[in-house]
Amino acid sequence: MKDLKVIFMGTPEFSLDVLQGLIDNTNVIAVVTQPDKEVGRGNKLSFSPVKELANKYNIPVIQPIKIRKEYHDIIELNPDMIVTCAYGQIIPKEILDCPKYGCINVHASLLPKLRGGSPLHHAIIDGYDKTGVTIMYMDIGMDTGDIISQQEILINDSDTVGTIHDKLKVIGRDLLLQTIPKILDGTNNRIKQNEEEVTICHNISHEEELIDFNDKARNIFNKIRGMNPFPVSYFILNNKIYKIYQTHYEINNRFNNKVNGEIVILDKKNLGIKCSDGIIYLDELKKEGKKKMNIIDFLNGEKDLETGMVANKE
Repeated sequence: MKDLKVIFMGTPEFSLDVLQGLIDNTNVIAVVTQPDKEVGRGNKLSFSPVKELANKYNIPVIQPIKIRKEYHDIIELNPDMIVTCAYGQIIPKEILDCPKYGCINVHASLLPKLRGGSPLHHAIIDGYDKTGVTIMYMDIGMDTGDIISQQEILINDSDTVGTIHDKLKVIGRDLLLQTIPKILDGTNNRIKQNEEEVTICHNISHEEELIDFNDKARNIFNKIRGMNPFPVSYFILNNKIYKIYQTHYEINNRFNNKVNGEIVILDKKNLGIKCSDGIIYLDELKKEGKKKMNIIDFLNGEKDLETGMVANKE
């Protein structure tokens, strides 16, 4: 595989294991990633994680603002294969038709489930009991191409988007490297996706990060895990933002006379908030202007809360 000329397209930290695997096993002739961003008060240019790794190995980097219009430099390199993993832009047909062995995508779900930009988050938020990685041929649709190979893992209640991220980035690398030789010798699978089983996961908006205590306890529990450690869910109380990282819950009707979002349990070890079918207990959180704490440390220093307060009250 060392003679295989590969262009890699990716952007975030999730892509790094796949890129490193390709660098170690193929001839990566270029990397395509999103444009640099200005960050901080000084507007300092920040490189994507993929660009940082490419620079380490002196691999040429291409950063089109709109790849649908800026693809000629990629085609002129005449790659044998293009591999994408969380790149962040729709790839035009001109690029898809370019490589001898096709454009191969590493997607972080068991397609056709969770097509779209946030499969890691929504596997947990939407209550899936398993997820995985799909290696697929790309076509002009969003994650609609033929499936080549898949590997699944179970999702446990202890999992967060962070733990799923760390598991799947390694699985993605290993599964891709196992699959490429089969593509090269023509022995790989090519399975059409079942359109009747499709689910879509859109990118998470800031508005969706807000916890809705009118929801059921299990759904809130999943949402908080599915946004830990990024982007992190939150609620607002006394005009302060409380970011929530870990919770547990109980389903009961003890506080049916209380309002959803109301603090109903508050002592030295517990902070419980009513939801539609029970109580959400906060285990790890960060108050605006403070550091992240476990609930006991938080309550030891917290003087502003009392039972009866209602989160997200307008």
